[in-house]
Amino acid sequence: MDFLKDPLQIAANWLFGILAGWGVADLWAQVLIGFLGIFLLIALLMVVDILLVWVERKVVSRFQSRIGPNRVGPFGLIQPFADIIKLLIKEDTTPEGADRALYNLAPVLSMMSVLILWAVVPLAPTILGVDLNIGVLYIIGAGAIGTLSIIMAGWSSNNKYSLLGAFREVAVMLSFEIPMLTMMLIPTIFAGSMGIAAITQAQDVWFFFLAPLAVIIFLIAAIAELGRAPFDMGEAESELISGYNIEYSGMKFGMFYAGELLHAFTFGSFWAILFFGGYRFFGLEKVSAFLAIAVLLFKAFIGYWIIMWVKYTLLRIRIDHMLIFNWKFLTPVAFTLLMVTAFMNALLAASPTWLYVGGMFLSNVLVAWISLELARFAAHKEREKTENTLTADARR
Repeated sequence: MDFLKDPLQIAANWLFGILAGWGVADLWAQVLIGFLGIFLLIALLMVVDILLVWVERKVVSRFQSRIGPNRVGPFGLIQPFADIIKLLIKEDTTPEGADRALYNLAPVLSMMSVLILWAVVPLAPTILGVDLNIGVLYIIGAGAIGTLSIIMAGWSSNNKYSLLGAFREVAVMLSFEIPMLTMMLIPTIFAGSMGIAAITQAQDVWFFFLAPLAVIIFLIAAIAELGRAPFDMGEAESELISGYNIEYSGMKFGMFYAGELLHAFTFGSFWAILFFGGYRFFGLEKVSAFLAIAVLLFKAFIGYWIIMWVKYTLLRIRIDHMLIFNWKFLTPVAFTLLMVTAFMNALLAASPTWLYVGGMFLSNVLVAWISLELARFAAHKEREKTENTLTADARR
């Protein structure tokens, strides 16, 4: 039963005993076990990433009334491995005049920026890489590496289309980071901590019921941060010839693509952890660590599914409309919601649970209603202004 609740600790103790029997010093044994744990996590994430390639292709095929991969292996399950072999044997090209060091480093940083985020993800009550009390700040800092990799890829490729795509992508990412990070502060208010594990443990009631509007804003901003449709202007093939990664081929391109899929799944995980209780579900996490991991992965996959659903359903937004939507609507709403949440949290701190949850929920509904009414009023005024302009032009 102890193994089911804490399998990693029991495995680590077993390995430590073996290494000690071989005469390995305690310090080096602990270092080696730590490296093995990191390698195991990365290997599992790579397996998940390969599965996501198959899932994404199957899902989009159903959305578009196609069959999807069905030739290589049962149900096309071996197709991702065929794609990996294809990428590995493709010619590795470097553009003339490119900055080779930055050009080769960019895809590595892109993948690394996703992998290091999982260091603070609590997979189960007893399975956590690092329990940082500033986990939210760590996520913010680690995520910035992905932005750096994109501008590095665009600039180092010595291609104006790559550079233009990188500028657009980074502009969108930096813009939508503000409402997304603002919404990440709301769970810290409820939990009284920036630690990811503490936020998970504090959700006796899912934070979704306390701040449903924050959940929606976080999801919208996360999709834009990922550069996925309808916010994929950085890779608008019709205009930018695939954007910042146009000059990449073979496995370098594969690392960008794999990083994007895993990044989407990672955001689904954070969405589940911050607002839907993470690995917690009716006490199953107390039965077995494996059940806790399964619960978290299931919730993360639901978030990933929604991200896919949005991507393959909505049309691309024009970049000026995209940025106007962020700066004139999403960001002000996010800041307003944060202030209202902080005020209501202080006001209802000593209230019973039902009153606290109800007050928080109703405050979110009120902010959402006022925001939509203001947006409707502004849209009506803008439409009148446009119609008057067109009428005046027609009279001339």
